[in-house]
Amino acid sequence: MLDLIDSKITGTQVAYYIVCKRKLWLFSNKIEMEKFSDYVEIGKLISVGSFKREKHKELLIGDTLKIDFLKIGDEIIVHEVKKSKKLEEAHIWQVKFYIYSLKKLGINCKSGVIHYPKLFRKIDVQLNKEDEKIIENMKMERKRLLSGNLPPVINAPYCKKCAYYTFCYA
Repeated sequence: MLDLIDSKITGTQVAYYIVCKRKLWLFSNKIEMEKFSDYVEIGKLISVGSFKREKHKELLIGDTLKIDFLKIGDEIIVHEVKKSKKLEEAHIWQVKFYIYSLKKLGINCKSGVIHYPKLFRKIDVQLNKEDEKIIENMKMERKRLLSGNLPPVINAPYCKKCAYYTFCYA
């Protein structure tokens, strides 16, 4: 279908690539700690509880792209719902990846929106040619990273709330 979907790259992996290469490596090697995290569960509840009137919610495309919801008109607009803006750069790249992926599938999509319902805030996201090159590089770097050894702990301030915290620091 598409190189990107065939290689099983997910939006979550793109976000983890930005946040922590170790987390990406663990998650991609089927060590999935998210199901044990209260923070992840709260995020899921916020996502499910928000925008209940939207028709095109929780879309799974190609078994790898899970988009919170789409607005469909002359152009498709990707919408993602997030709990906190602490990892905003990762959220932006996740949405850019979704836009990129939909474009590669021949779908007219050029923009997205990240919603932070608890903060009453939203961010508009656009994808440009430079972003597409960065995503292509991410795909190659991800492949190289996953074929290597477990990356080191990064000791970032947000590690304490990470689903993998006990794995990395126990």
